[in-house]
Amino acid sequence: MGISAEFSATFERARSRLRAVAFRMLGTAEEADDAVQECWLRASRVDTHAIANPDGWWTTVLSRVCLEMLRARQHRGETPADTELHEESFAQGETPSLEDEAVRAESVGLALLVVLETLGPAERIAFVLHDLFSLPFEDIATIVERSPVAAKKLASRARHRVRGRPLGSPAELDHHRQVIEAFLAASRAGDLDALLAVLAPDVVRRADAGALRPATPAEVRGARRVAEETLSNTGRARFARVALIDGKPGIVVAPRGRLRLVLEVDIAGDRVAAFNVISEHAHLRRLHITLLAPGS
Repeated sequence: MGISAEFSATFERARSRLRAVAFRMLGTAEEADDAVQECWLRASRVDTHAIANPDGWWTTVLSRVCLEMLRARQHRGETPADTELHEESFAQGETPSLEDEAVRAESVGLALLVVLETLGPAERIAFVLHDLFSLPFEDIATIVERSPVAAKKLASRARHRVRGRPLGSPAELDHHRQVIEAFLAASRAGDLDALLAVLAPDVVRRADAGALRPATPAEVRGARRVAEETLSNTGRARFARVALIDGKPGIVVAPRGRLRLVLEVDIAGDRVAAFNVISEHAHLRRLHITLLAPGS
């Protein structure tokens, strides 16, 4: 038993890739690091001299560790919405490192992390390994303990849930996305004039109690009032991404990849006519959140 020097070297070469795989499977940098560390511990309990394909072994063991962690999370009943919404969640205390934020925004995407959380453990593993890392279904089958045909079905089912079925024509979807992206860009920049330009004069903001600060009205009307309120929540905008909400373009707010808010958005012409802010856990779980694919 024990890790040979050669096998240890393969781990160091694979560490970044393993962390990237684990991050996509688990959704948090902390859990990804734990999974990679667990791989190392498991390697110390086997005879690594007998392993002919170290890279394949690391990937297989990591995937099994992640599958166990996802199943344990599911057994505990954890969901992305299980953490209560507090303003400090969007402040410096929960700000990810620049490296982690870049990974979320560019390589994975906050919206994808939110959608992946809706999948079952085996579906998530099969989808990530095949669609994101091109692992053959024959290899995935041994990890999820299914036949290759069953593993392919898991990935196909997950793919369908990730992509969903958008409502409306591609041109309409693209237009609505552009309007929402303009709203988010203005929110992140703290640009009042840009917000006023993208909000309809009679825009309405509605929200459930959990999404509001104390004494904030459940409904606000008028572009200037809505814009000024939006500027007081710029911390949230950092974690906001466009996604399909029940088939229509909307916004998910997910610090650390954990869903906290959904904004259902109504578009009229080139402006936001209304949006409904949802934070209530049971309501969030009823929403069908999928990705809005580029060019759709």
